Amino acid sequence: MTSFYVGVLALAALLLLGIATVSKSKDQRDREHQRALRIPSQFSQEECVTMKETLKGAIQIPTVSFSPGKYNTTALTEFGEYIRKVFPTVFKTSFIQHEVVGGYSHLFTVRGSDPSLQPYMLLAHIDVVPAPDDGWEVPPFSGLERDGFIYGRGTLDNKNSAMAILQSLELLLIRNHIPRRSFFIALGHDEEVTGANGAQKISALLQARGVQVSFVMDEGSFIFDGFIPNSKKPFAMIAVSEKGMLNLMLQVNMTSGHSSLPPKETSIGILAAAVSRLEQTPMPNMFGSGPLTITLQELANELSFPANIVLKNLWLFRPLVSRLMERNHFTNALVRTTTAVTMFNAGVKMNVIPPVAQATVDLRIHPAQTVQEVLELVKNIVADDRVKFHVLKTLEPVPVSSYDDQALGYQLIRQTIQSIFPEVNIIVPGTFVAYSDSRHYSSLATNIYRFNPVYLQIQDFHSIHGVNEKISVQAYETQVKFIFEFIQNADADQPPVSHQHEL
Repeated sequence: MTSFYVGVLALAALLLLGIATVSKSKDQRDREHQRALRIPSQFSQEECVTMKETLKGAIQIPTVSFSPGKYNTTALTEFGEYIRKVFPTVFKTSFIQHEVVGGYSHLFTVRGSDPSLQPYMLLAHIDVVPAPDDGWEVPPFSGLERDGFIYGRGTLDNKNSAMAILQSLELLLIRNHIPRRSFFIALGHDEEVTGANGAQKISALLQARGVQVSFVMDEGSFIFDGFIPNSKKPFAMIAVSEKGMLNLMLQVNMTSGHSSLPPKETSIGILAAAVSRLEQTPMPNMFGSGPLTITLQELANELSFPANIVLKNLWLFRPLVSRLMERNHFTNALVRTTTAVTMFNAGVKMNVIPPVAQATVDLRIHPAQTVQEVLELVKNIVADDRVKFHVLKTLEPVPVSSYDDQALGYQLIRQTIQSIFPEVNIIVPGTFVAYSDSRHYSSLATNIYRFNPVYLQIQDFHSIHGVNEKISVQAYETQVKFIFEFIQNADADQPPVSHQHEL
């Protein structure tokens, strides 16, 4: 009888092994089949020139957003006509539906050949912030090329992404590619002023249709180069969360009068003291919560002694690392809610005591905190009943998206980075310190990722919303290649195998 049970167990083991082998072989055959069908991201010289000139043309259209509901509608209309002209295959393909939403935003529905695969979504925005000519080496809406760079407002934020997505799709369609997995492309027209009429309306439209997507990929983080002290190695950060926002107006009201008989304190003095207290009292350091710990442990594998030892042993060096993170304005924004006084208005005449003083404060809220919690902290720091608080705008921080081996979107981005940027060995999760249109799509997807496949150096970071914003011709071509490969990678049934470092 014992031999009978042994025989049954052996037979069961063989069957299980056989099933696993067949399953593995099938998965391997599927992957090999997909690789065989892959279209290489190689473009002719003529195509490269065309894509460069197409981006220049987009930059020359001043799609400026000034304030919520106030934008250059003439330019936005022109932009809609422009993309129809330069991407004709996208607009005439039968399995692609194009809709204009909110007057000027664009929604493309690309129907894949396999309806069993859950769709995904690619986001970008076509509007830009104002760009006065002062300080620019070239006119900000000229799209001029100089020394291998294309200059202009929107070259990094975010027309480059909008154009790269459509350019990649155009090139794939010309090569007769039909995607297996359906996807949406949403190009918002008012991201710089909250996205209420663009992304928010697109999201509501899709939600009403019952759409759910596997993941969303939007603008956000970059491949950072030169951001780590004493390290020449670049690293790619895929933002899996996004900070919240609290815009406050602080106001002090006093009786006006002649400046020859001044009171002990004026409204300006009281408000200036309150603002100074806010700047001198930073919000709590939240290091240790969120994905930052994993980010630093990943970075440790590529750093030399003693930094690698310190970051690999945060259980011991956490207080030291926490303090070090505060010293750099870039890393400081990752560990706390930041406070920026952005506007100050007071005074009516040189010899008149000002009756009112107002200051606007922009707080970007760490994902471990809430709007209400930060508001209470601000009031406690100011600690002056004469200062009144008016909440102008609030956005709660966005929940952290999955970034494990089973997270399809995260692993697809990682896979494509490894293919297009083989020199980048460090790929880490992170937090986007600004805000994006992607937060409006949280009802459609639980996993939202923010990544621009572009190298960014510290001086480039300052050009975003600043002066001399530019992108190299090579960087833009590489961005097109990234999306070109990403769309094909997304046709896989399962997440690609991760090759991240063991912690």
